[in-house]
Amino acid sequence: MHSWLNQKKPAIVMAHFLALVLLLALSGSSSSPVVVARGSDHGGDEYMIVAMSSLKLKSACLGHRVTPPLNSTWMPLDLMDGPCSSPSSSSAAAAPSVDELLRRDQLRADEVQKRLSHNVGDDEANGPASSTVTQVNHLAKIKVELGSRKPAKTKASQLVGIHPAATVGGGVGTGTLLPGVIQTVVLDTASDVPWVQCVPCPIPPCHPQTDTFYDPTNSGSYAAFSCSSAACRQLGPYANGCINNQCQYRVAYPDGSSTSGTYSSDLLTLNPTTSVSNFQFGCSHADQGNFDSQTAGVMALGGGPESLISQTASTFGRTFSYCLPPTASYVGYLVLGAPSVASSSSYVVTPMIRDNRSPATFYRVLLRAITVAGRRIDVPAAGGAAVLDSRTVITRLPPAAYAAVRAAFRSAMMGMYRPAPPKGSLDTCYDFRGVRSVKLPRVALVFDGGVVELDPSGILFNDCLAFAANRDDRMPVILGNVQQQTIEVLYDVDGGAVGFRRNAC
Repeated sequence: MHSWLNQKKPAIVMAHFLALVLLLALSGSSSSPVVVARGSDHGGDEYMIVAMSSLKLKSACLGHRVTPPLNSTWMPLDLMDGPCSSPSSSSAAAAPSVDELLRRDQLRADEVQKRLSHNVGDDEANGPASSTVTQVNHLAKIKVELGSRKPAKTKASQLVGIHPAATVGGGVGTGTLLPGVIQTVVLDTASDVPWVQCVPCPIPPCHPQTDTFYDPTNSGSYAAFSCSSAACRQLGPYANGCINNQCQYRVAYPDGSSTSGTYSSDLLTLNPTTSVSNFQFGCSHADQGNFDSQTAGVMALGGGPESLISQTASTFGRTFSYCLPPTASYVGYLVLGAPSVASSSSYVVTPMIRDNRSPATFYRVLLRAITVAGRRIDVPAAGGAAVLDSRTVITRLPPAAYAAVRAAFRSAMMGMYRPAPPKGSLDTCYDFRGVRSVKLPRVALVFDGGVVELDPSGILFNDCLAFAANRDDRMPVILGNVQQQTIEVLYDVDGGAVGFRRNAC
């Protein structure tokens, strides 16, 4: 199928399109009242009836709710500890309790806030951009193929199913690279250095993983960067010296976690038709932190030069998107490159805010307000633009804004359902035992350029309002992955815009 990706100009096409849509949206924003967007299935009021079963985990994987964008370079993603994970990984360890999940999520949010806290007077946070590797178990992960095998002799009959992009020399024999090893990696829009665990990787300090460990000595396309290489010099604060003329990296995180090893390159295969030659990544021989055995490492999607997005800029134009499913019973997707023109008109587009005072890692947008059952609550801009984070679970708001959102939500739910005790940072919870469907107030995010209504799965998390308060009104908003569920979030980095498309997965 024809795709704009095949024209090698996705950034230019998408930038022009998003700029036009953004101009049209902003031209009328100053004089038009805010109206909560509704689909044709929403009815005419500010509530929706939601079957409680739709918010619960199923025993089997139900696949995609919506057909993925097959005319794009896409790959499936799923959430931790769900039936769509491989049997070996889903049974490897029990999922954490809700309290433990929320405790870990708070560590993640604290870490992001610390990296941005120079905007609120904390001069100690001006160090290198980094990202906590604490696993939260409500995270999106993909499977990629890393490395290749170069057999001494290969028969043509053995090459069935080999990825075309994973071959060199064009012929059968010693010039043909066979597939490497599957590695499950967490998607992280707030980090820059991709990494996986590499042999040798004793446990500890490495963590157990269900995937086969990546062994660079078995890959015919592996290379370690020399200490004098441009890639090593580019590491900047992540550089960690030199061993046997091999560049060493280390990423240390504020919560005490870290990963270190050899900065390397190898063939990265994303899907049967798409691979990245000389993909740069951290070959980790030691990591410390609360890692999950379902994952071998992290696929960094941040704005820094080391990330997957920056490395593939010449092909995909620093444009990517993802859609997180409503529960772990479904499958979502990650897309590299611009969407088709046919689907582009369905995005709500808002400017991407780039702040020179903040690490280049972060993608930020200006959240103007939140509406609850038609009631608008303004979000003060004192904390700066909101950070889009694929790994923070619960959205964090300034305390005053959160208190107003909570009050509006409680008022809308008053008298209909029994209150329940708080769960960790979530203080507005309900007892839905015996309730088959819930009348839920609509909640929407108001940006410059448009309004994005949340899916029911983005409003309730474990029967609680899925928002929490920052410790300080000056701290920026973090838009967590629960609120992003079922919404395709499109990052057009070169075009300076973010798009949101509802009901996309």
